Amino acid sequence: MQALRILREQRIDLAIIDVNMPIMSGYDLLERMRARGFSTPVIVLTARQEREDPRTSFGLGADDFVRKPFGIEELTLRVAAILRRTSAEADRARTVVGAITIDDDAHQVRRGDEVIELSRTEYRLLSTLVAGVGRVLTREQLLEQVWGLGPGMESTALETYVSYLRRKLGDEVTIRTVRGVGYQLLDPRT
Repeated sequence: MQALRILREQRIDLAIIDVNMPIMSGYDLLERMRARGFSTPVIVLTARQEREDPRTSFGLGADDFVRKPFGIEELTLRVAAILRRTSAEADRARTVVGAITIDDDAHQVRRGDEVIELSRTEYRLLSTLVAGVGRVLTREQLLEQVWGLGPGMESTALETYVSYLRRKLGDEVTIRTVRGVGYQLLDPRT
């Protein structure tokens, strides 16, 4: 339970889980992690010699499986390989603006551990603003990229959806109105 609490409160790069743990087995922990949406890479360790252990581990979402006894160099190399792969994936899939994390793979927006529920259109608008963070995007650019409306087409949808985003994101990020031009997403960290 402490591991699940830590996963909720912090970003963990990798978890090494022993199958035989007191109170809750490593399999139970891994199953709960995946059921709660944690995509943290996991290496499962075990001293057991059960044939089905690798299948069970990978079936529950483990990234690697190691039987004891093992050499520390082997484990270190496996950890390095997973971290190399997952850090490159994380850099491509996640964008952080202020206290907001946009995860394109999961199609989710988070404030810490809290998932901010966005409609498909709200998500597209936020993603478009994030891609141009700091730049002023014109109404025409946003209407075309988010709604597919061509030049000269008018819609009040943009203003409506910007207000939805402002309400849902709160003070975590700022969507600035540039009168007569469009909108600018500001990252409070810069």
